[in-house]
Amino acid sequence: MAQGLVTISYLAACILFILSLGGLSSPETARRGNLYGMVGMAMAILATIFSGSVTTYGVLILAMLVGGSIGAFTAAKVKMTEMPELVAMLHSFVGMAAVLVGFVSFMDPNAAFTGVEKTIHEIEIYLGILIGAVTCSGSVIAFGKLSGKISGKPLMLPARHWLNLGLLVVTIIVGKMFLDAPDVSAGMPYLLIMTALALAFGIHMVMAIGGADMPVVISMLNSYSGWAAAATGFMLSNDLLIVTGALVGSSGAILSYIMCRAMNRNFISVIAGGFGTEGGTPSVGAVVPQGEVVAINSEDTAELLREAKSVVIVPGYGMAVAQAQHAVYEISKLLRERGVNVRFAIHPVAGRMPGHMNVLLAEARVPYDIVLEMDEINKDFPETDVVMVIGANDIVNPGAQDDPNSPIAGMPVLEVWKAKISIVMKRSMASGYAGVDNPLFYKSNNRMLFGDAKKMLDEVLKALMS
Repeated sequence: MAQGLVTISYLAACILFILSLGGLSSPETARRGNLYGMVGMAMAILATIFSGSVTTYGVLILAMLVGGSIGAFTAAKVKMTEMPELVAMLHSFVGMAAVLVGFVSFMDPNAAFTGVEKTIHEIEIYLGILIGAVTCSGSVIAFGKLSGKISGKPLMLPARHWLNLGLLVVTIIVGKMFLDAPDVSAGMPYLLIMTALALAFGIHMVMAIGGADMPVVISMLNSYSGWAAAATGFMLSNDLLIVTGALVGSSGAILSYIMCRAMNRNFISVIAGGFGTEGGTPSVGAVVPQGEVVAINSEDTAELLREAKSVVIVPGYGMAVAQAQHAVYEISKLLRERGVNVRFAIHPVAGRMPGHMNVLLAEARVPYDIVLEMDEINKDFPETDVVMVIGANDIVNPGAQDDPNSPIAGMPVLEVWKAKISIVMKRSMASGYAGVDNPLFYKSNNRMLFGDAKKMLDEVLKALMS
């Protein structure tokens, strides 16, 4: 393929990637955004395959068949509740790819860089492997935490901040030695040392982050994977990879900022070690909620919904675990057919990753126009007859506003307690990821519907239809 055609294909792919990001900014255009991204990636792959940089097709085709088969099998098998884990694992693949490309680029016998060009090339390699290794190991730990294979409780090592600072200083010193090395054989040990340090830093960084901050971790690792891809592009002198990596890196950074704002956190505090404990006991220093918990059954819940004129449904990770989104849709559909104003309220950090609830509701065919963000719906709660909270906890905790000693103090939350009646669906009284009790459960206008969300919602639907 002529170089001019390759350049045009890369330019078209860049435009499609930008359109893809624009489409993914809204549930209504997300499908179109995904389509743009897939077409752009297909163009980029084909242009690269048929460019002059590829000379051996047998191994390349075999690798594509193996990778494509694994990807297709995974996509067909993975459950929607496992999407956060899948995203984390895919980030680790990007990081590992950057590490491998970096080592191959450093060992390339055909590289003929000298002087300043050699220094720049080696800096690109060093930074690419550094970012890639941190992304890889950090994403593996994130996968373990999200899947429950590793405890969500933050691991707080003694003097952990000094440990991180020490790793950074050693990495800089090793980098200077690497750049001063006269040849590949002399520089390789320093590159291996740095890789080990970066892998250790990625593990320690994510292990110190609590479960409540995992949505930020996912978006943060997404940003890291983008910068790792951009670094790979510099190593390979591939403009498309540089642009694509920069797009992913910058959009991930912006998303991380949005997530931090939604949790009233700052990025540094998340990296330094976030909240998130196990169990259901209030955090030290927090105000213990007072009052009685009033339980309710599915029949009484159905009666409240039947008499309501305005209903707001707040989904949380409990809905995802129970795979209850389809039952939620059927209930909302039935209520809307009866003239009830039904809407959904989405908190920016509901679930295990950004947009988790939106994806589940879209899968269940809930209309986009009744799915509202926190800022759009909060003002309407005082005029709402019934709010149904399905498996959410911290995002509806009034302690964020009322208790200055709470770990989530200042975090913007959905003000469901302002409705006439709130119904919280949970398996038990256990706390959320932040490890703090929820005063909402004890309010006089709140009712607790205990049990598996899918089972209880099916009973509510059956009662509504009778």
